[in-house]
Amino acid sequence: MWTRHHKSRIYGRLVVPAIAACFMSYFIYHSIHGDYGLIAGERFEQHKALNERKLQKLVAEREEMERHVKMLSDGSLMKDAIDEQARYALNLLRPDEIVIFERHLQ
Repeated sequence: MWTRHHKSRIYGRLVVPAIAACFMSYFIYHSIHGDYGLIAGERFEQHKALNERKLQKLVAEREEMERHVKMLSDGSLMKDAIDEQARYALNLLRPDEIVIFERHLQ
């Protein structure tokens, strides 16, 4: 009876580990540089922090405006003070009034 003997080749032992290494390197690369990877996560956190600062600034501005409107309501100021504030905001005056400009230093 005839039998065949094959020489063991070194390439046969390296095929499966080489394919596994290729798959692993693909997934590792995309877990760092992909759309949902580590670098994208850091960029998202920076963008989130920037938007939170903008939100805090806008909330403070809105609260200041609400406080200003509350001070201008009928119950808290006299009508001529409201009239004065409105004319100052609209840059209007009566013909018999004298305007004195004050310089505000910041």
